[in-house]
Amino acid sequence: MKPCDDAGQRDSDPRDCDPDVKKTGSMDNLLRERIRRVRREAEGYLELGMPEHALRSLQCRGKLIHGDARGCYLLGESLRAINRYREAIYPLRRSLELIPDDIHTWMALAWCYKRVGRIERAITSLERAIDIEPGEAILHYNLACYWSLAHNPHQALRYLSNALDIDGNFRDFVSDEPDFDPLRGNPQFQDLTSLMG
Repeated sequence: MKPCDDAGQRDSDPRDCDPDVKKTGSMDNLLRERIRRVRREAEGYLELGMPEHALRSLQCRGKLIHGDARGCYLLGESLRAINRYREAIYPLRRSLELIPDDIHTWMALAWCYKRVGRIERAITSLERAIDIEPGEAILHYNLACYWSLAHNPHQALRYLSNALDIDGNFRDFVSDEPDFDPLRGNPQFQDLTSLMG
């Protein structure tokens, strides 16, 4: 690209000088705006409880969405909302390739792995999320559930205790949580949950 001839514009934005760069900039802006529109549409459908519509909207623009972390996350969430957990795994993993420190995506991925019988991957996903955000009680609570399902009472009790230390409100959920059924006869679990009064 040839620099601008005017000495006063040498340090300006190259799109001001080169028409091809100007077109590229416009194309980039147009693509970004399309992606934003698709994301807003999908988010709206999901908020309205219409995941099939969100899914259709996102799938129609697959190539655009594939390169966008939020778009991939919304695609995974749409599939998850209609119980297509196995299919939701790919877009959620793609979202994490683009933005690896998104705990909400790690949590959604773990949810899907649990529901397709891949409890070890669900555990690994939540452990990654806790590495990113160790102070989130929901991550510790869910990890306690998954360790319970994996028949590892030591780890389950450790993470449940962490969750309750971070946010005591999680105590309200323990008695109704079926994931803790394998622990109900465990004396340490009973001691921890007896503190609920």
